[in-house]
Amino acid sequence: MKSQAGKCSFSNGIVVISGVFLLLFAGLYTAPFQVMLSWWQGDDYSYCYLVPCIVLYLVWEKKNEYLHVPAQTNWSGLAIVLTGILFYWLGELGGEFYILYLSSWVTLMGLLLLNQGLPRVKTIIFPLCLILTMFPLPNFFNFRITLALKLISSRLGVMMMQAYGMSAYREGNVIDLGFTQLQVVDACSGLRYLYPMIVLSIILAYFYKAQMWKKIVLVLSSIPLSIVTNALRIALTGILSEKFGSRVVDGFFHDFEGWLIFMITLGVLMGEMWLLQKIFRMDEVDDEELDDLGEAPLQNQVVFGSKPAFLRPQFFIPALLLALSLGITQGVEFREKIPLAKSLTIFPMKIGRWEAARQALTEDIIDELDLSDYVMFDYTGEDKKQINFYVAYYESQRKGESIHSPASCLRGSGWSFKQAGAVTLFLPDGREMPVNRAVIEREPLKQIAYYWFPFRGRILTNAYQMKLYNFWDALIRQRTDGALVRLITAVYPDETEESAEKRLQGFVFKVVPVLESFLPQ
Repeated sequence: MKSQAGKCSFSNGIVVISGVFLLLFAGLYTAPFQVMLSWWQGDDYSYCYLVPCIVLYLVWEKKNEYLHVPAQTNWSGLAIVLTGILFYWLGELGGEFYILYLSSWVTLMGLLLLNQGLPRVKTIIFPLCLILTMFPLPNFFNFRITLALKLISSRLGVMMMQAYGMSAYREGNVIDLGFTQLQVVDACSGLRYLYPMIVLSIILAYFYKAQMWKKIVLVLSSIPLSIVTNALRIALTGILSEKFGSRVVDGFFHDFEGWLIFMITLGVLMGEMWLLQKIFRMDEVDDEELDDLGEAPLQNQVVFGSKPAFLRPQFFIPALLLALSLGITQGVEFREKIPLAKSLTIFPMKIGRWEAARQALTEDIIDELDLSDYVMFDYTGEDKKQINFYVAYYESQRKGESIHSPASCLRGSGWSFKQAGAVTLFLPDGREMPVNRAVIEREPLKQIAYYWFPFRGRILTNAYQMKLYNFWDALIRQRTDGALVRLITAVYPDETEESAEKRLQGFVFKVVPVLESFLPQ
């Protein structure tokens, strides 16, 4: 009778704990997980649909070993839960989805450690860590990887075509074959090879019965292998387009080519495993099979006894913390919409001796940027040389609705960054103003760009600062408004880079006081 009562108490306790935490997780993370699912619909992250299935299979495979290990309370798990909650507030107020994804994972790990203990968690640590591979990376990180992969792949692809005997010339990510031009767009960057190949190599390494260093080599080798094989795909596209025309650039041939290259990459990884085993002999690695252990005895489980499950501290404390976070999130508005002091539509078209011609963004770009107001002028000086002036303002920044760094749009389309970094300008009134400076080139053209982010009385220069100050000001001031200011001028053939920069700085000194009268302080 005691045994049956214990089992009943255990089962009821598990149901109560699981149900409450599922409801809390749903309340906290439904919105970011919906965004995550929308990312999965894209080609770069379509492999993520398989990751939860693989995780569940690996956990099921370890169930007997997991149940055989006694459960225990480990209060260090509460510190991990608190870290997860901190990540939640950083992501929620800072407007960063990836931090919210990490928050859900860290919180889950903390709850498991708190209620099940470290020995049990260790038995399923690999599938738990594999969950991380289904989270889409931050936009700015994604873009930088995509850009780097496009340039590397196009460079290697051109080298392969030249080695084959073709005439090929590259400008940025545009390949000129003479008879046609190939643009290595985001879809051809290799990102949709790289991510799934890394995940696949991690899973292969998990099942690979070898020393740890061999597993690490296998995983690390998947990165250059994916890049090289993607460059091979680009080279094949160029070679085949000479023989069969533009139909190989898209459609069935293009998709089949991608599938074939992926299978070749997988085959090379399998061959690498075989070579590592043959060349570097190893002792047999025995994995203790626990399939015959059956159900763990009741005394090895957490028995809740007569006290209700929801009153036990290892459950009640984290549940209360998560419930408080959910209640505050739903009940308190941390982001008031702060309008401009004056609309940017009346920004002066004449500043000193500079006269402007108004430019406009297309509707699809405006929808993508999701800004509150903007102005874009081409100012022309007395010497007929121009400066492009662009300001985007956001009344409130939220998850998915935040300022886009110009680094995301200045690169690509054949342009390359030759110099980039933060510099300090000394304004005529004696103030110091940090700005980002970039020199971009596409032979024979060269441009110099300045950009910075006015944030509620501060001048910021990078995305990390923006996220942290959005978090802090949302918490303290209930404000997340901000702006992007970007100026670009060409280095004309009859001048030096220094004279072009002097022109840009002179305009900055004139436009900053005018702009400050439009922005809220």
